[in-house]
Amino acid sequence: MESQTKGIARQSLIIAAASFMLIAAAVGAGAFGGASVDDLQDGALSAQGSYLAPAGPAFSIWSLIYIGLLSYTVWQALPAQRADARQQAVGGWIAASMVLNGLWLVTARFLTLWLTVIVIALLVAVLARVIVLLGRFPAKNLADRILTDGANGLHFGWVTIATVANTAAWFTQIAPADWADQADVWAVAVLVVVAVIGVAAALVTGRIAPALATAWGLVWLAVGRFTDAPESVPTGIAALVVAVVLVLAGVIGVVRGRAAR
Repeated sequence: MESQTKGIARQSLIIAAASFMLIAAAVGAGAFGGASVDDLQDGALSAQGSYLAPAGPAFSIWSLIYIGLLSYTVWQALPAQRADARQQAVGGWIAASMVLNGLWLVTARFLTLWLTVIVIALLVAVLARVIVLLGRFPAKNLADRILTDGANGLHFGWVTIATVANTAAWFTQIAPADWADQADVWAVAVLVVVAVIGVAAALVTGRIAPALATAWGLVWLAVGRFTDAPESVPTGIAALVVAVVLVLAGVIGVVRGRAAR
């Protein structure tokens, strides 16, 4: 009885968090009036905001992420998932990630740029915790694998590159003007760090969804640097190389994970 009560509480918490995420996203994105996200924070969050900002079409992945998270919310609310040990382990963390997701957009619209960096850093940390916990509890069926691992994996992978872009946008706003002379070097160095972290995550977790989402962002980052301001061929090339490396690491991680079972 106690387990059932906790399960209902967890399911209700996730439903509430998903509802907040949608409402906050609508408000933050300007659905009820106001500037678009590109125009917030004096344009710092736009595709031209920094050397590490993906081109505009990259953000279409949010539609897939939101569909995945909402589908997960409905699925986890079914009675069959009420006392599931896997959902008990990750449910609270997933709810926290949804709240932080919506909070980021509200912060971007109404508060300051440096606060958006703090919120998105917390979001990527929470999502990393979700991925680690999922690795300790194997998915029980295909629906679980797609909705729990897939949706949250895509969320984590995209937020990883979004954190880089958000932080770069903030540094671009506060850094001395002469730092722009070394912007290519700094951008490539950051992408190398992204590669190291992404490869390690793919090999350790055995999941390809995060790698695919991060690679998606990197490809559009490259498109932005090749075709739009600020132009940077070295950054674009580095982004494409890292994208390929991450996808390969994701595939290897999946193969290794299946072989170990």
